Amino acid sequence: MSERRIRLGILTPSSNTVLEPLTQAMLAVLPGVSAHFARFRVTEIALSPAALAQFDDSAILRAAELLADARVDVIGWSGTSGGWLGFEADTRLCRRITEATGIPATTSMLALNEILAGTGVTRMGLVTPYRDDLQAKIVANYAGIGVDCVAERHLGLQENFSFAGVEEPTVQGMVREVAGARPQAVAVVCTNLRGALQVAPLEQEIGLPIYDTIATVLWKALHLVGADTAPMKRWGSLFSIPAQASRS
Repeated sequence: MSERRIRLGILTPSSNTVLEPLTQAMLAVLPGVSAHFARFRVTEIALSPAALAQFDDSAILRAAELLADARVDVIGWSGTSGGWLGFEADTRLCRRITEATGIPATTSMLALNEILAGTGVTRMGLVTPYRDDLQAKIVANYAGIGVDCVAERHLGLQENFSFAGVEEPTVQGMVREVAGARPQAVAVVCTNLRGALQVAPLEQEIGLPIYDTIATVLWKALHLVGADTAPMKRWGSLFSIPAQASRS
């Protein structure tokens, strides 16, 4: 009997250079699982009308329809725009993707929120590369769902391409700083930031779970297709969270 093939469709910001290689590296421990990427234009992360317009559903849906041509089993938006647009924007997007393609969909932020709810997190540390005003939006949106960002660090950057140039020690330092406030978990929110590589050793060091948004969308996507994420635990404690916690 041939091995079951699982194809994950991943929506990717056009200027992102981090999430694709990290996604492939994470999935390497799962035989028969492959990732397939479709880009749409995203070059800056800000609250200006032009920057917000990049996340219009129509552009994302066109990319999702191209992934559907590859007969992927699930489509994941590996991006964090729901953090500042509002989580309902991601819920609507997933519904529209499924209506257009017949394929289940998820996002980095919806998956993160599901993990937080399933593990009882109400006090979170937040790490991003974003601007002050955008970070404030994310903090406010989390307050709206009962999650208090008890500590946060951000870098004030706007150009999406530049996020990939943030060195790993910088990300590590921000995680350590927010961990000092003793949240229940730390979220690294940006899929063009090199956070996922450092999760497992940092978790050991600070004694807290760390949820990176490149990883969260994979966790949910794999559970949606019934795949076992346990072999991926080398990438952090997230992948040991059982499927029961991922029910939406």
